[in-house]
Amino acid sequence: MAKTDAIISARDRIAVALDVPGSREALDLADRLGDACSWLKVGMELYYASGNSLIAELRSRGFRVFLDLKLHDIPNTVAGAVRSVSQTGAELLTVHACGGPAMLEAAAKAAETPGAPRLLAVTVLTSMDAHELNAAGVPGLPGPQVVRLATLAKDSGIDGMVCSPEEVSAVREATGPDSILVVPGIRPKGYPTDDQRRIATAGETISRGASILVVGRPITRAADPAAAARAIVDEIASAELA
Repeated sequence: MAKTDAIISARDRIAVALDVPGSREALDLADRLGDACSWLKVGMELYYASGNSLIAELRSRGFRVFLDLKLHDIPNTVAGAVRSVSQTGAELLTVHACGGPAMLEAAAKAAETPGAPRLLAVTVLTSMDAHELNAAGVPGLPGPQVVRLATLAKDSGIDGMVCSPEEVSAVREATGPDSILVVPGIRPKGYPTDDQRRIATAGETISRGASILVVGRPITRAADPAAAARAIVDEIASAELA
């Protein structure tokens, strides 16, 4: 399992997804989580509603921010966006691997800016299965496409990748021990899958070589989000010792 300077303990290996519509809800949830986790993920809905001021508020509460914007545009535009995000203090930022090598290389070059986040390339969304992927013009199963895009991202200078639990082992093998593998689609045993298609438990995913797990509804919809987060942190710690 890869260790990086960004990941040092079980508590640092979970990012709670703040999938809420605005700052008030996000800050309330952050306060309820307290010190149960280190990372909070801010996605497109929340960022577009609240902007950089929310990132500053979360950082002032001691959280590390993973900005999940899935940038996908021409190389010059994506590079400019990466440079802009470098002013926010966010430590992780997503781009789409399917943007191609020129876009990925431009993003990686822009991330050399002082204060820039480490970049993660999104491979195939966890909401997509073979039927969805084929409908988008990519034949076959998600696994080979994930590895193909992860390898492209690694070769283009991107720090890590986002993939589902099903592909973690293959992506780790393809990209090596230093890649940051961030994995959504985490569901405790018996929890509804919701709109996720390729899922696994926290312990299973860590055992396969994941670096950071993204967990949303199993924590954010719990009666006690902090307790739910700590339960997953404990599962991660147990998996590390196995």
